[in-house]
Amino acid sequence: MRIAIAGKGGSGKTTLAGTLARLLARRGQQVIALDGDTNPNLAQALGIAAGTELVALPGDILVRREDPNADPPSELSMPVHEVLERYGTVGPDGVRLLVMGHVEHAGRGCKCRAHSVARYVIGDLLAYANGEGAVVVDMEAGLEHLSRGTTRYVDALLAVAEPYYRSMETARRVYELAAELGIDDVRLVANKVRDPADSDALRAYAERHGLAIAGEIPFDELVLEADRRAEPLLDVAGADAPAVRAMERLASTLLANGR
Repeated sequence: MRIAIAGKGGSGKTTLAGTLARLLARRGQQVIALDGDTNPNLAQALGIAAGTELVALPGDILVRREDPNADPPSELSMPVHEVLERYGTVGPDGVRLLVMGHVEHAGRGCKCRAHSVARYVIGDLLAYANGEGAVVVDMEAGLEHLSRGTTRYVDALLAVAEPYYRSMETARRVYELAAELGIDDVRLVANKVRDPADSDALRAYAERHGLAIAGEIPFDELVLEADRRAEPLLDVAGADAPAVRAMERLASTLLANGR
């Protein structure tokens, strides 16, 4: 099961990705987390210690196939299990983190190749562990990863939206572009829901645009506290926090659909 998480900046997708990855691991899943953001923060959300050296996936592990007519035209230069061994960092609950190439200096061009490497790694992870386990991909804020096809090979895409118009509009565009990539399972996750009015607004918008809702996560002060402390939500809030309980329900839904 390969799950990508997308949405507008600040919608809470990285907190969801990190927490969901650990919750799935606690259920016995072998979990790979891929930070697909050129401004990576998933390590912190997972609880990997600050200062841990994270080696980004290098562009040269993607090579052209010898056959010019091959589809796809490129492939990884090593088996994906070797990619995990060389470049993966093991975090809490056994989640293994991979980091897409990130921006290091100003004026040094785009990260096109980094997106391509991430796309092929996601594709090859389908066969990893005989198809068992889970891959959780935290995507870049906005829509560029969809235009580049980075998430082409995921099984499900969760579009995270807060209960206000611009965030919901971004989720709708994520939904439409993901469908164009052929991702069959695309659903909305309503986040930071404070009251019934927020819930009603999100559900009305989803119904108006034909968006399926995977779940609702309530606004939780402990999420803010975890962010202020630069610590993962699970370690600050515990399993009984309202937001964590909602993410547990989402994990159950994803596992049921994955089977």
